[in-house]
Formats: sequence, C-alpha cells, structure tokens
Amino acid sequence: MDDQNDDALLRRSNFQCYSEKFAFRSDSDDDSAEGSRKFSFDDTGSSYQKTPRIFDRFYNSSSSDEEVDEVGSSSNYQRRLDYMLQFLDRKLSNSPSPDQPLPEFTATGGGTGIFRPPFRAPVHPTRPPSLEIRPHPLRETQAGRFLRRIACVDDGDGPQLWAGSECGIRVWDLKNDMYGVAEDGEEEGTVRYWESEQVASPTLCLVGDGGNRVVWSGHRDGRIMCWKMLDASTEKVNGRVNVTCKNEFQEMFSWQAHRGPVLSMVVSSYGDIWSGSEGGAIKVWPWEAIGKSFSLIVGERHMASLLVERSYVDLRSQITQNGACSSIFTSDVKYMLSDHVEAKVWTAGYQSFALWDARTRELLKVFNVDGQIENLDSPEDEIRMKFVSNSKEKTQNSYSFFQRSRNAILGAADAVRRAAAKGSFGDDNRRTEALIATVDGMIWTGCANGLLVQWDGNGNRLRDLHYHSFAVQSLCTVGTRIWVGYISGIVQVLNLNGDLVGEWMAHNSPVIDLAIGAGYLFTLANHGGIRGWSIASPGPLDNILRAQLAGKEFVYTKLENLKILAGTWNVAQGRATPDSLISWLGSAAADVDLIVVGLQEVEMGAGFLAVSAARETMGLEGSSAGQWWLDMIGKTLDEGSTFYRLGSRQLAGLLISVWVRNNIRGHVGDVDVAAVPCGLGRAIGNKGAVGLRMRVYDRVMCFVNCHFAAHLEAVNRRNADFDHVYRTMAFSRPSNVLNSAAGMVMWLLLCCLIACSMLLLSLVYGSSLPLVLSIAAGVTSAVQMIRTTYAMGINSTEGMPELSEADMVIFLGDFNYRLDGISYDEARDFISQRSFDWLRERDQLQAEMKAGNVFQGMREAVIRFPPTYKFEKHQPGLAGYDSGEKKRIPAWCDRILYRDSRSSSVSACSLDCPVVLSILQYEACMDITDSDHKPVRCLFSVEIARVDESVRRQEFGEILKSNEKIKRLLDELAKVPEVVVSTNNLILQNQDISILRITNKCKKDKALFEISCEGVAAINKDGQASDHHPRGSFGFPQWLEVTPAAGIIEADNIAEISIRHEEYRTLEEFVDGVPQNFWCEDARDKEAMLLVKVRGSCTTETISHRIRVRYSITGKLTPMNLNRKTEPPNPVQPNLLHRSDFRLSDSCDVVSHLEHLHSP
Repeated sequence: MDDQNDDALLRRSNFQCYSEKFAFRSDSDDDSAEGSRKFSFDDTGSSYQKTPRIFDRFYNSSSSDEEVDEVGSSSNYQRRLDYMLQFLDRKLSNSPSPDQPLPEFTATGGGTGIFRPPFRAPVHPTRPPSLEIRPHPLRETQAGRFLRRIACVDDGDGPQLWAGSECGIRVWDLKNDMYGVAEDGEEEGTVRYWESEQVASPTLCLVGDGGNRVVWSGHRDGRIMCWKMLDASTEKVNGRVNVTCKNEFQEMFSWQAHRGPVLSMVVSSYGDIWSGSEGGAIKVWPWEAIGKSFSLIVGERHMASLLVERSYVDLRSQITQNGACSSIFTSDVKYMLSDHVEAKVWTAGYQSFALWDARTRELLKVFNVDGQIENLDSPEDEIRMKFVSNSKEKTQNSYSFFQRSRNAILGAADAVRRAAAKGSFGDDNRRTEALIATVDGMIWTGCANGLLVQWDGNGNRLRDLHYHSFAVQSLCTVGTRIWVGYISGIVQVLNLNGDLVGEWMAHNSPVIDLAIGAGYLFTLANHGGIRGWSIASPGPLDNILRAQLAGKEFVYTKLENLKILAGTWNVAQGRATPDSLISWLGSAAADVDLIVVGLQEVEMGAGFLAVSAARETMGLEGSSAGQWWLDMIGKTLDEGSTFYRLGSRQLAGLLISVWVRNNIRGHVGDVDVAAVPCGLGRAIGNKGAVGLRMRVYDRVMCFVNCHFAAHLEAVNRRNADFDHVYRTMAFSRPSNVLNSAAGMVMWLLLCCLIACSMLLLSLVYGSSLPLVLSIAAGVTSAVQMIRTTYAMGINSTEGMPELSEADMVIFLGDFNYRLDGISYDEARDFISQRSFDWLRERDQLQAEMKAGNVFQGMREAVIRFPPTYKFEKHQPGLAGYDSGEKKRIPAWCDRILYRDSRSSSVSACSLDCPVVLSILQYEACMDITDSDHKPVRCLFSVEIARVDESVRRQEFGEILKSNEKIKRLLDELAKVPEVVVSTNNLILQNQDISILRITNKCKKDKALFEISCEGVAAINKDGQASDHHPRGSFGFPQWLEVTPAAGIIEADNIAEISIRHEEYRTLEEFVDGVPQNFWCEDARDKEAMLLVKVRGSCTTETISHRIRVRYSITGKLTPMNLNRKTEPPNPVQPNLLHRSDFRLSDSCDVVSHLEHLHSP
C-alpha cells in the first residue's frame, strides 16, 4: 500500500471556505482549479485531480436519461442535494447557537498513546475501499435472524449472493442491483434483497449449483432444502431502473437428511451431494435421484422429497460394517471440500480428516491434523481398552470432609492456573476451522491457533504458515490468491506460495464466512454485516478509489444531533424519594434523547461484597436494591411510553443504566456492559467501575461509572484506579472470548467449586469475613484477568484498550478527589461567598489533569456549583455540610468528564471527526438531601457525522463507471491470456485415454483453467444428441474421468489433460441406504459437452472453450455432424484426436464451429 498516499489522507487540511470545497474539475481537465487538492499515486505513475466536477451531474441540462438511470433513484439524488446544502449551511452560517455551550477545562496528555482519539476518515487509509452490501446491523434487531453463511452462485446470467440466516434465506442480485438501494421497509443502507418465508430451523451450510440454477441449504433440524435461483429482470419505470423477480422466492422441495444437524455439505465433481452431521455421519445423495426430482412437474413435487430422501448412500455404515474403526467416524463432520482437481472429497472434524474418491465413494485415507495416517483397525482392541479391571482398587483412606474440601479447592485452583498458562483446553487450539482447495491442486486448512497448513491432494502435510495469532474462521480462493478471515476481524491475502500479500481490519467482529462473485470478495462478519472487497486488492486501484471517495465525502455525509443527560449520585446505601428523582432527572429530561445514570454505594457491607464477588465469578450480577433504583428511575422517566431502558450493569454497590427515547430507538443498539473491580486485590467491587457501550447512529459511545479510592491523601491510588479501569475495561462477553463451549463450561464449574467451598469454610469454621473476602478476591481477580486478556486481544487493535477505540467516552461518578491546602472553615467561607474560582485551584482532580496524571485529554465544564460532599442527610441548604467530629472538608467528589473525537488538527464535526460534544448544563441538585452526596447532572449537545451507505454505494458505482483510469486498470486486470485447445471433439471406447492439450500462448502471464461438464445427453440411432442436461454443479458423468480438471499453465507452456473412459455399465441404486443393484445395462452411446474455462491470475472474467466427448458402447459409428444422416458409417478409431488449430474465443464461436464439424 502506498504510504505516501496514506500520509496525504491523514494530513488533509480543513476547508477554509465553501468555494474551495467545490473548486473541483473532472478527470479530463488538464489543470487543477485553484483551491482544489491533488493526490499523487506512485502505483500508477501519474497524478490526477482528486474529485470530478460534482454539480454537473445534478444541474447540467445536457445529461442524458441513460446517465440518470445508471445512477439510481431520484430519491437518492435528493438526499445528496440535502447533504450538500447541509454542508453549505454549516460553512456559511455565523449565527450563534440558541444553546450556548459552557466553557471547558481540558486535561493535558491527550492525543498520544492510548488517550488519542481513534482515527476516523471518510475512507480508511490503511485498507482498501469496501462496498457495503449490508452495513453492520444492530444486534438487538437481529435476534433469531443473524446471517451465518454466504455463497455466491453464478448461473451464466449473472452472480447472486445467497445468505443463510437463523430463520431463512436472503438473496442479492449482484448483476443488476449491486449498487442500488433497499426499498421502503427493508434494512436501512443495505442493497436491495429478496428474502424467503421464515424457516423453522437455522441455516448451517449453503452450496450453490449454477448448472441447475438451484441452491442447497442444510439446517440444524437435519433437513436439506432446495431453492430455485432468482430470475431477475430490469425495466425502466419513471426514469428509474427497477429490478424485478419473475419467479416466486420459495423452496422447491426438502427432505430429512440426518437425525442431527446438517453441519457440512458439498457437491462433488460428479454432481452428487455429500452431507455430514454429528457422530461422523456422512451421506451421499446421488445425482440420478436428484435429477429425477427436477424432472417432476409441479403437481408431482411432493414425490421429489421422498425420492431423494430414500436414495442416500450411508458411507459411515459401509465402512464400519467392514470392521474399520477410526475417530473420524465418531466425531462431528464439521467441514467438507470437493477437490475438483483430483476428483476427491475431503471430510473433516476438528482433529482428523478423511479422503474419499468422488466417483467410487471409496475411502482412500484417514489422517489427523499432524498428517499421521490412522489405521482402520477392528474395534475389538478399542472395546478391550474400555474395560478396566477393578481387582486392584486400593482401599481409600477415611479422609475427613474438610480435608477433601481442601484438596478440591487446591485442585481446582491448580486447574485454573494451568489452563490460564496454556491459554486453552486440550488440543482445541489446533483444531481445524476452515478448509479450501486452490487451483494448483493444493489444500489449505486454517486452525484455531491461527496456523495455516498446506496439504497436497493426497493428504500429505507439506508446510505450516503462521501470520496471525488468532483463530482462522474462514478461507476462500480466487485465481492465484487465498483469502483468510480471522476471529479478530482481520482479513489476509496470500498467494499460492503462501507469501503474505496484504492484511487489514475488515470488520470489528469475527469474519465467519467468505464468498467470491462479480469481481469482489464478500466478507460476512459475526454481527451480520457484509462487505465487498475487490479481488485485485491490495493494488493501485485502491488508491484511486480511496481518494475519489474521500473527495466526495460531503455528498454522503449525514449529520445527526441529539442531547444526552448524564447523572451521577453516591446514594450512601439509601433510597430516594420520588420528588428527589424528579428534581434530579425528570425535570431535565424533556428534550433529551439519551439518559445515562451512574449510582455509587447502592448496597455495601462486607457480607454483601463477599457474596457479590462470588456471584461475579459465576457470571451473575445485580441485587434487589439495584433493581429498586432501576424501577424508580424508570417510573420517573415514564419508561415504556417515552423512554426505553437499553441496559444496565451492577458491580457490588456500583450501578449504571441507560435509557433512550423511543423515537430514536431504532438507531441505538449493540449494547455491551463491563465491570472492573478496584477494591481489595483489584477484585472486590466496593471500588471500581461499571461501563456500558453502545452504537448510536453507527458511532461507538461508552459510559463509565466510577468510584475511586477515598481519603484526602490517596491521590495516587485514585490515579491508579483510573488507569486500571481505562486499560482493562473489556466489554466483550465471556462466550465470545473462549474458543469452545466446553472451555466455558469448565470455567464455570471451576469458579462455582471454589466459590461454594469458600462459603462452606466460612460457615463451618466461622472464619472472619476479611478471610472470605481475601479468598473471593483471589478467585475473582484470576477470572477477571483471563477474561480481560482474551477480550482485549480479540477485539482491540494491537492491544489498545477498548475505551480508546470509542468515538465518545463519558466518565461519571464519585471520583473522590478532594481539596488540598485548605481547612474546613476556609472552605465553608469560600463556598458561602461562592468563590468557586479560588476553590478550583485547590481541586486535586484539576491539578492532576493539568499535570497529565489522570483523565488525559478529557474535558470538563468549568464548575459553577458548590462542592457536593460531604453533607448531613436531610439537612437542607449549604448549612448541611458535615459538622460532626471529623468535619470532612467539602469537595467536588462527584464529577462528569468526557472525551469526543476532536483532536488538535480537527475540531469540526465531519467524517474525520464524527462525534463532537458541547456542554449545555453542568450543575448539582443542592435541594436533594437523601444522601451525604449531592447528585450531579450534565446536559450534552452531541453532533454526529455518519455515512449514508446507500448514497456512498452509488457514488462507488459511479466512480467505477466514469473514471477513465479505473476503467483502464479494470480492463487490464480482466485480460485473459490467449490459449489454444488441441481439439474440440473426442471419441472414447473401451476405457480409452485421450490427451487434451491446452497451450498458453501468452509470453508473460499465467493462464488458469477449469474443466467442467456443461451437459450430458444420449445419442439417438440417427447419431443426434440433444437436450444436454447438466449434472450437479456441472459435474462429470460417471463414465468420464478428467485429470487434472483444473490447474495453472505457465507462460508459453502446455498443459496435458487426461480424458479417460471409466467402465460404468450398471445403474446401481440405493434405497434407504441399501444398494439395489438391478444390473440395468445402459447400452446407448453418450455425449458429454466439456467446458474449459480460462482466466487470468486475478480476475473472475473467463473465456470458454467447448469440447464434445462421445462415448461409444456399440462400437458403431457415432457421427459428429448432426446434419449428415445419409453417409455410411465408418468404424470408430479409438483414441483419435481431431485437432483444431484455431482459437475458440467464446461460447458462440464454439457452437458455430461445432455445427460444421464432421466425425473422423
């Protein structure tokens, strides 16, 4: 990637006036206009104007209707105009805002390291530009609807992107509508899609069959469903290009394939469907039965399910009946792969593989993840090992109950220590997570520890590669490139040699599936978002697209405004009256969109803290007192009709909760919570923090409620508490941290054992609560450390704290910072005189922030209210300050601070600085007397810049169509090397072998080829063959063997392909897994139409060559010329190659030549 261009993007200066922003010229202009910016692209060796003339597209009367049609709907044009006018209004407007923000104090130390605001830009400079097919949906809207698998299927009329969800199937038309917009009622920002009716069981696997225009889906309830591909068409309506679907989107038929879930599925090189399930179950569904089901008319489709369901071949039963025993037949078949080059099928569990012949369905080899071959021995030895003699059982000593309890605690603690040191359980970190076959005949597997393993087609382990430390989740290949998706959200690009070509963060969530189509690699994230990346990335095309999209930022930038009310209160284990809650929150909530409330000391006491620590180790939190506060605040805010509670989190006495106004609820979600104890041993929640993270208008906001160490002299401890909270707060849930369900269960069992034993000891021995707290602290600290370490590693960039990656962070709570160098009486005098400026100079927090020791780079409004601590309960007014024996000096313990996206270089709200806050109110409610602290509230005005993905996607499409440099690069990438095929018709007889030669005439580029069977037909008595019917996924007929069926031809080289007739006289059928061999001899001659697809190293564009292969059983003349019916037959000469020295450039040329060919 061009570092110079990245730096240029990072150094983009702010616009000084609107005229500079619009001083653009098109690519055809020779000189740049004054005020416009240039970008240099070393990859292309030239410079060009960053942005074309924008307004011409909207106001030029000479624009043709066709151009308008290509762009899209008029509604999107209106939105673009609105965004530009919004931009102009902000640039030109000098009128003061009706709500004047308060002056602020900013801490030093921001802008560097972990306290630097996250980098944001219209287009990320360190990764290729992406096409948002489906923007990141809010998790709350996807309950029971998450997408889990994607597959691209091309039937020759155009690619379609299919996605399997937890409740159905979704399809995108990539040919006609990839840059379009969703219709009303569909998901905002997504490409228009079609969705099936609700399916009862989640989709676990998807397989496309372009030859028959169907897609197969495997489901958790054990069913396989067949779906017809969309018949999409385009038409112009009112100047807009509409895409319509001619056929109804529904299933064709389905059947019960397995008792357990269909975990994996693949179509073999011979068109059969292979499916795998739990316990090593592998079934093959022969193409003959599937083809018959397709031939049934609509009224007979009810028979199709039964026909296919009873036709299966149970491979596990066949193997085990022969006495073979292996772990592959007891472990779940998680993955399947069709090796088209060698005509083999790979089946894989987590720790083992099996290799099968796709034609004969014969088991060839069983081996483990280390490549060691497993012997298929009789199960007798294994059974014998299961019976262990009990004759030598030694008599156990009579241990006392407490000795056994002690041993259990120590054993569990040791198990926790060993598991934490190892990082995972057993061999889980070596398990297989993904499987792919490349065009050169190699097989690549990805492991849970990030290892990439290369195998040859015979199952021999060749080498290992390790570029990333996190688990591989998905693999895909196109041309000479391999794409790898990781659990960390990283995507890597490798060449066939295993060299790393590129790497970038594709999603902020695991990349669970990959698919290739329409020149893009599509990545499916765990949150359900889908992005498309050019298969040429990384490359010079990325730089041009990045600069063009960044220059049009104002066209697709949408600004949102909202208000946030933040409130903090140390309630001192008390309860507030309804009037107090109204005075604090209800009176200020009228025009507020979000309300965040942080409470401290909701419930305290050593006994409660011990129980709370034990509950935390088991993933439990909350208390009756906390629930009371949530209910009372909800009533105050009219929860239900006006506000909705998004989420809450309690850690001992700390409680945080957020409410959102109902009218913006659809734009707020992805709520995660977190807790960081800072008490005894960094484990007890009497001090610490609770946090809540969410996405608001696609921007990440975090709210953190803190309670730091007390006492005047504990400044350094308070600073350390903040640093600990900031660095270790991890919002990721434990279920996303550990790599297996078994590991999570083990963690819970160990934690429960330790916690229960701890409580038992306290009851029996009457041990003091400090001892109990110490034990609880040890357990909680260990679990918290492991959770935080894994969570930060997976979801953070380069180990950065998660709070550093948020667009906005608000800290609120009882920070406990006091006033230094002042006596109680002096403080009271200054407070009575409202001399807050002098008091602020004694404020510990402001001094530490100014020194850069705490809350680095954060902002706080200048305090204009009296200190909020410490008061006598139920004593109104300023006379209520502590007048007891201790006479604690009043202090501003209760504070609210924030950090937004602003940096030293960018301050205006834009996609570079997407969240900008200002404080409208910052005050304490001095009339509330229910606690020794006064509640504090702060009203924020928030400006958010977000991307309108529909408009941006259309801009993306326009750039690809209109930019001449991009078009030249795409044309260059789409070039297919010139090849010559040695013949275009073959005749096979008596297990003949013929050699097909493919010559790459290009002197510098490799040619990639793939051979499939476009259709099979029987030859009539008159020598004619018609109605060629394709097998599944263009598979070969059983009587034909093509080796290799795919490969790479080096520049100026020749590839030799063996085409062989295999004896296959009988039509062996299976019914309910039992072979029914009727010895029905098929005595007719056959014809197969082979399709040789040739492509370049990095393109999906192909040139096709057709080869007619005839198989003669009778030994009589099999005429090739369909028009020659009167000529006498000639004997067939086996192995004869009818050579052709001309180049077949496309399918039409091939058909034209074939019509005039004569038999040899």
